[in-house]
Amino acid sequence: MAAKRPLPVIFYRTASGNEPVREWLKRLPSDERKLIGEDLQVLQYRWPLGMPLVDSLGDGLWEVRSRLPTRIARTLFFVHHEEIILLHGFIKKMQKTPTEERALALKRKHGYIQNS
Repeated sequence: MAAKRPLPVIFYRTASGNEPVREWLKRLPSDERKLIGEDLQVLQYRWPLGMPLVDSLGDGLWEVRSRLPTRIARTLFFVHHEEIILLHGFIKKMQKTPTEERALALKRKHGYIQNS
């Protein structure tokens, strides 16, 4: 049986109630927020999909690869029970996704699964 579309997008929430990805998005200029939102919408309707929009980081982590006017953004997520869980977002400054960015997303993923 096919999953219902669009898949819901859930913002990871910390124990203190913060939503890091939502807060990151709010700090971006509106035109960049809009582009990332459009990429997330494609993800919701077309998951699973691959390059060039989505790439696997291993361990069930994925990244949405958003091209902004003057830079590149990454939104890290995983899929859990037919929901897209947004774990971490950042502006990419290096060729490879930094280890600490991936580690933070993986830590949040494990915490989310443990508390769900």
